[in-house]
Amino acid sequence: MASKALDVPAVALGTWAWGDSGEAGDGYFGSRLSESGLREVVEKAQSNGLTLWDTAVVYGMGRSESVLAQALAGYDRSEYQLSTKFTPQIAGDGGDPVADMLGQSLDRMGTDYVDLFWIHNPADVARWTPPLIPLLRSGAIRHVGVSNHNMEEIALADRILGEAGFRVEAVQNHFSLLYRSSERAGILDHCREHDVRFFSYMVLEQGALTGRYSPAHPLPEGSSRAAVYNGMLPQLQALTERMGAIGEVRGASAADVATAWAIAKGTTPIVGVTKAGHIDGLVRARGIELAGEEIAELEALADAADVDTRGFWEQGM
Repeated sequence: MASKALDVPAVALGTWAWGDSGEAGDGYFGSRLSESGLREVVEKAQSNGLTLWDTAVVYGMGRSESVLAQALAGYDRSEYQLSTKFTPQIAGDGGDPVADMLGQSLDRMGTDYVDLFWIHNPADVARWTPPLIPLLRSGAIRHVGVSNHNMEEIALADRILGEAGFRVEAVQNHFSLLYRSSERAGILDHCREHDVRFFSYMVLEQGALTGRYSPAHPLPEGSSRAAVYNGMLPQLQALTERMGAIGEVRGASAADVATAWAIAKGTTPIVGVTKAGHIDGLVRARGIELAGEEIAELEALADAADVDTRGFWEQGM
């Protein structure tokens, strides 16, 4: 009944920014994403074994899913994995909102199944988990994950699925050097002990941990991420400089080190990719082995920065 165990690459590829309006200069990052540019991203990723693509209905209200499908056109469905999400906050009022939202995602992505289907935010675990069971039975979804859920909610979802012979196979939470609440709450340990894949998102903290920004070179004024992060840049400088130095001796960037740290913690980072060059960084990150003392040093510098990067959509863990 259950399909084979979830098997994923070292890094998953995020397509949140692919859901921009399609108007030039009107992306979330003021980006100008083109069909040919995204096709180049896909080709480079696929040829490097980075084949798990993470999207969601709410990324541009379906646009990210459509654009992703377009960029993957021509690849055999067995050559890539699709990860998308049911977001309770936008559930329709039909008899089966979960199946309805999945059906629309499948249509947009031109496929009859998703490899990984997430309950995006915890709304009412007892309500939204049971409708996944018939979709697992039919094969329309292969594996189930929960995102932004705390330990209690993960356990409840797992219990509900367990009664039907399935389980929560993946957890996706905000996790970075600056935000380690899932580790402190015991969620990482739980995932290790129960063979659950932990996906970390925002490992680069929307650019604040790439080493590209500093008090002298802040994030672009007027952007939502500038509002969140620019005030923290002075506190982050010691950390990002050390990340840069650790990267430099390995021919890598501070961003690569942030991603390598998340891999070293036993997690699968989901990193947003909009340029082919981003794939080069992920390939470098995948090859970096950080020493235990380097990990400890980075975490100590991150703790000393003492900043709170919890998203407005997140509950405490």
